[in-house]
Amino acid sequence: MAKYLIQGTYTPEGIRGLHKDKASGRKEAVTKMIAALDGKVDAIYFALGDYDVVVIADAPDAISAAAVGLTVSASGMVRTKTTPLLTVEETDKALSKKVSYRPPGG
Repeated sequence: MAKYLIQGTYTPEGIRGLHKDKASGRKEAVTKMIAALDGKVDAIYFALGDYDVVVIADAPDAISAAAVGLTVSASGMVRTKTTPLLTVEETDKALSKKVSYRPPGG
């Protein structure tokens, strides 16, 4: 199963919903949504800065991860950014792949 970083920024209406549901209510909703796609939430953090909420989750595939981001963003209450995450071992495998590349002007 692949791991994803999902970052969310609430709209003003989304913030009002967060006040109503509380952080624990949003955690429950997100956990249920991802579990319904055969995924698992590793962690949910609320943050200060560019993003209001950060979710680290396992998803069976990129299509499932995309479905989460698209569904949440379609609500109009949260804008999301989804980033696939690589383990150290996966990164080492990627580094060992031989790739033929010519840089611009090279």
